[in-house]
Parts: sequence; C-alpha cells; structure tokens
Amino acid sequence: MNSLREIIESSPSVRHLAFANNLEGDEPQPLAPARWDWARVRRVLVVRLRSIGDTVLTTPSLFALRRFLPNTQIDILLEDWVAPVLDGSDLVDRVIAIAGDSKTARARVARELRASRYDVVYNLHGGTTATLLTRATGAKHRVGFEHYQYARLHNHVAPSSLAIWQRPSLHSVEQQLALIGWTGVPVTDRPPTRLAVTETSLLSVAEKLRAAGCEDVSAGKPFAVIHPTAAFDTKQWATENFARVAEELTARGLTPIVIVAPKEKPVVASLREQSSAQVIGLSDLSLPEVTALASRARLFVGNDSGIAHIAAAAGAPCIVVFGSSNVLHWRPWTTRPSEVVREEMPCQPCHGYFCAEFEKPECILRVPVARVVGAIDRILR
Repeated sequence: MNSLREIIESSPSVRHLAFANNLEGDEPQPLAPARWDWARVRRVLVVRLRSIGDTVLTTPSLFALRRFLPNTQIDILLEDWVAPVLDGSDLVDRVIAIAGDSKTARARVARELRASRYDVVYNLHGGTTATLLTRATGAKHRVGFEHYQYARLHNHVAPSSLAIWQRPSLHSVEQQLALIGWTGVPVTDRPPTRLAVTETSLLSVAEKLRAAGCEDVSAGKPFAVIHPTAAFDTKQWATENFARVAEELTARGLTPIVIVAPKEKPVVASLREQSSAQVIGLSDLSLPEVTALASRARLFVGNDSGIAHIAAAAGAPCIVVFGSSNVLHWRPWTTRPSEVVREEMPCQPCHGYFCAEFEKPECILRVPVARVVGAIDRILR
C-alpha cells in the first residue's frame, strides 16, 4: 500500500488538496511539495507591478516567505510611485523601484536584477513587463502561472490558483499565496496584510494635524479617517453621502479627517460645504503618512481603493463602500473588525471602467447612508 507522501507526490490534484487541508497538523502548510532544495536558496525576488492595493495585498505572501526563510535575502520589484508603501517593512530586505513609463529605466533595472543573481523569482503580476524582467534576472527558478501570456519564459509554471487551492473562488491575497505555496512555502494560515508604521511618519502626521488646527487629535482625541475618492466613478460613493457620514461620526465623538490626493482638493471643499460637521482635510500625505494616520484611527470609512487596503493593513477597523468591484476578490484582508457595504445588483461585478448598464453607476450610487451608518455602529460596538 502506498504511503500518504507517495500518494500526494504522484497525483497533482490530491497533492494540492492534501497540503491545503493541513493533513499534517495545525501548523501552516504548503500547497504542494518543495520544487527545489530550499536550503540552497540565498536570494529571492518578488515581482509585483501595478497599484497601491496590489502591493498591500502582496504582504501576506512576503510574510509567508520571510517566516519560511528568515535568513534569506528577500527583495521586491515595485513601480516607483507605489514603492513607499513598504517603507520600514521588515518583510523585505530591499525595495527595487522602477519607473513604469521609461524604457531606459527598465533596461537599467534589468541589468541590476541580473547582477543580483537571484535563486528564485516569483512573478506575481504576469504582465509583459513583469514577465520580461523575470526572465532577465536569469534566476535558476522563475515561477509564474500557466495563464500568463508569456508563461514559457518561466521554468516553473503553476496551474491556476483555483486548482491549487481546490476552491471555486479566491481573494487576491489567496491567488498570490497560491503561487508561493505551490513551491513548498507554508501558506495555509492565509496571513493578514500588514504594513510598517515608521516613527518619522507618525511625527510628520502629528505636525500636519497641528497645522490643520487639530491639536486635540494630536493629543489623543479619537478620530475617523474618511477617504471619499476612487479611481473610477463606479467606485466613488457620492460626496454628499460622505458629508452625512462625517456628521454621524461627529455625533459619536469622533473627529472626521478626510484624506485625498492633492488634485482631489475640490472634493474636500465640497464635502465641507455639504456637512454641518467640522471636517479636517488633508491633501498632502505621503503613502507612509497615510499608513501612520490609519494606524491611530478608531475607524476608516471609504470607497474600495488602495487607501482602504492601506487602512486595513495598518490595523484600522474598516467600512468600505463597494460598487462595481468583486467583493470576494477585493474586500479588506484583515483580522480586525471590518464590513463591506454595497447594493447588490445583477450586473455586479464588472470591469468598473464605466457603467455599461445605466447612464450612471447605480451600483455605487444606490448604497444608502443608513446602511453605512449601521455598519459604523456595529464596528464601534
């Protein structure tokens, strides 16, 4: 009769299912046997281009790698505008930043990556640039999914994340953990997202709050962070609704602090005009400062966005208003209290770039204020 290990190693489907269900105990397990001798691995690179949210949702994979390889160099390749998200993180040894629109910068980074002599490279993005840079490293082990357009440039090609986990749907975090776990790294505990809070950012945020006339918050008065903007109209709840939320937060003893990007200042002005609450507006926060502010917040209320993922990773209890996005795939990945508020419609989820069903994106516009306020009360309790 074959041993359990022989059965697992002889059948990919059984192997994935067995490891995913922790057959060997309660400790985190890999999703498949190791594909190389990990004792020989000295340098690992994770390639994750794109957005703020994508970067935050990669941190559980970085945590799993760091836990498994405490003495190995772990680097990550990010786009330069996103790279500050990982300032101060102990999950990586080095953040390599690349300018997204510069061919010269890509060539320079490709040379730098090759010179670093990585043993293992994980391509968690799959786009053309990420795949070409993964190949350019010359690493002995280059790992990507079989559905990537240029999957042949990897020498370890994983099946779909759904097949690896043996589940019908997955969160973005689980998709990324699938690729890590498929190579023998323990991931079955599905770690939460996590970001570092630097002392420098805490001090600079405190100074900006004082400059905004918010000395009581700097002195310890509880506050809530509101993020009323989003990348697309299909994800942006009405500003007048956030004005009502600011009033409700004030009534519950929380100072509402609205954060936006510099080009979004008119949103803060509009929110103030429509609210009877005294609203503090900050439009000049760096990404590490957003993390620092969220880490001290009693509550975060905002749209589905990268900022919401930062807040969750910083430990803030979160209420996120969803419109077009897939909630199962993009909800906050946290062990802290959180709620998603949405109006269910048959056309959800969709691509989100525009509304193809209505003149305006009804999925986000129909979410009632009362439902968000109810979530606020549940979280605060």
